[in-house]
Amino acid sequence: MTDHATRLKRLGMRSWRRGIKEMDLILGRFWDDEGTGLDADMLDLYEALLVENDQDLYAWVSGQLPTPDRFKPLIDRLRARHGHASEG
Repeated sequence: MTDHATRLKRLGMRSWRRGIKEMDLILGRFWDDEGTGLDADMLDLYEALLVENDQDLYAWVSGQLPTPDRFKPLIDRLRARHGHASEG
């Protein structure tokens, strides 16, 4: 089992090393500002989000595609940080 500090470091690295630069900036900055303050449930959700395809993530954050229900709380936080309107 990975200890908490190692998990946080790994999630930070994964946040900044994405497939597309836009997601590096969105997720990396979010992680730097809020990552270590996420509770256990939100960390689990964030870790699951990092497995998703970057093109889908960007479309969710930008509102181009509807966000899957399970990720809505996290995507809403990302949108709020990056000035994107929420889904209608």
